[in-house]
Amino acid sequence: MSTASTPGVVRDAVDGPARTGPSGTAARTRAGARTAYPLYVAGKLGGAAVSLLAVLVTSFFLFRIVPGDPVRAMTHGVPTSAGQLATLRRQFGLDLPLWQQFTDYCAKALTGDLGTSYQFHAPVGELIAAKLPATLLLTGVAVVIYSALGLWLGTRSAWHHGGPGDRLNTGVALTLWSVPSFWLGLLLIIVFSVGIGPVPGMFPTGGMESGDTAGPARVLDVAHHMVLPVLTLVAVGYAQTLLVMRSSLLDEMGGDYLTTARAKGLRDDLVRRRHAVPNALLPTVTMVFINLGHVAGGSILVETVFSWPGLGGLFYQGLSVPDLPLVQGLFLVFAGVMIVMNLLADLLYPLLDPRVGR
Repeated sequence: MSTASTPGVVRDAVDGPARTGPSGTAARTRAGARTAYPLYVAGKLGGAAVSLLAVLVTSFFLFRIVPGDPVRAMTHGVPTSAGQLATLRRQFGLDLPLWQQFTDYCAKALTGDLGTSYQFHAPVGELIAAKLPATLLLTGVAVVIYSALGLWLGTRSAWHHGGPGDRLNTGVALTLWSVPSFWLGLLLIIVFSVGIGPVPGMFPTGGMESGDTAGPARVLDVAHHMVLPVLTLVAVGYAQTLLVMRSSLLDEMGGDYLTTARAKGLRDDLVRRRHAVPNALLPTVTMVFINLGHVAGGSILVETVFSWPGLGGLFYQGLSVPDLPLVQGLFLVFAGVMIVMNLLADLLYPLLDPRVGR
């Protein structure tokens, strides 16, 4: 039969295997993966944008229901006439209809203008920038310590579950996770700052530095002030990380792939490090990125208890007035950082587990 009279046969002979053979299936799989991941990323970016919009709306209306009149709080103890109060309300835009206040707030926030603080009479952005280094120092050190400690102890507890070490680690973690951070901070101040019984006061009760040091002595002074607040954050944070990592790894330990790895003669520690732990990391990655979000957000309760001059203490000061532009700006920053960290964790998932995003 002439090939010229059967063009369909020729075409099938040339490109049929590409459509139906194993290589064609692999090509379609790769093409599907290339298409799926951009769609996955686009979906996550869209979700993050919606979340940021929701935070923008929430940050405005949430603090409008906080009891208290900002103008009267700012003029507390100062003789002020009704006309002067009205002038202040007009100056801060509090006499405008709520919808107009909201549109003005959104328009400014989207351009990076978080407004001017009522009590400090300074741009909120500048106040946040001034306090951010202290918060990054305190919570950054704490997050690095308790994330590493929680991952390590959680892995060991799960791998040797049921043993004395697992029971001890789990019991301590459950206890510390249930302890309020401000209560633990106050307890540490009483024991190690004030001193109780045979334990002398060894650490400052609060603040970031003594103010009369410079150079290396200043570094040691700041480190001395950091001990108790960092210890408070680590005690609570490591417990959560440990329990999440332990639970995730226990779910993986019954997998057939671990039995196969052992059957190949791999040592137990290699099975744990190369196979079990990487597959158990997804929930813990989310936890670690949330912890990184706390680096910028700080800890309001711990910073307040230890009088740490960071964003947490600034938020408490703003909330006590209430200083609406300040608390709105801080809330927006805190929530925005957490949303970005969650987004980064979601984008990292497909690199850890190729099944995600397909």
